[in-house]
Amino acid sequence: MSRLLGIDHGTVRIGLAVSDELQLVASPLKTLETKAEPERQIAQIVKEKGIEKIILGMPLHMSGAAGEAAQRVEKFADRLAKELRHEVPIEMVDERLSSVEAEAALSRSGITGKRERQEVVDQLAAVVILQDYLNSQRGPEGLLLPEDAGAFSWEEPGSNRRRRSR
Repeated sequence: MSRLLGIDHGTVRIGLAVSDELQLVASPLKTLETKAEPERQIAQIVKEKGIEKIILGMPLHMSGAAGEAAQRVEKFADRLAKELRHEVPIEMVDERLSSVEAEAALSRSGITGKRERQEVVDQLAAVVILQDYLNSQRGPEGLLLPEDAGAFSWEEPGSNRRRRSR
């Protein structure tokens, strides 16, 4: 299998994430500035990393409607497709709340500095977008869980901390 590239397109920065070759795990790659010809930079990354498909987050409103941001992303997708000579498919996926998830992950990790957060939040949003896509392709049977889901090594034997069905 080849790798996939996840993209979180913002007004100032573009976060990139890449999958492993088995398309199981998304990892942060880098952040690009929107004013620095990102389409050309992404085309170079696609070539270097052997990217098979691009997963581009589509910023929809909570209602599901497309707004101004979605139109901006569609124009970016058109320019990127032309730069790639339409040789690599670009699939747009719903990215609602990906940035919120990324910000929450940064808070949990203890990264508090504004500059530090700006450097990685877009990459983490791209990871969320790509990982959600990868998980959806495997379906519920393909999620990577231990044999005895809910039993973790740090729990005491006999501890009953599992979720209960209702």
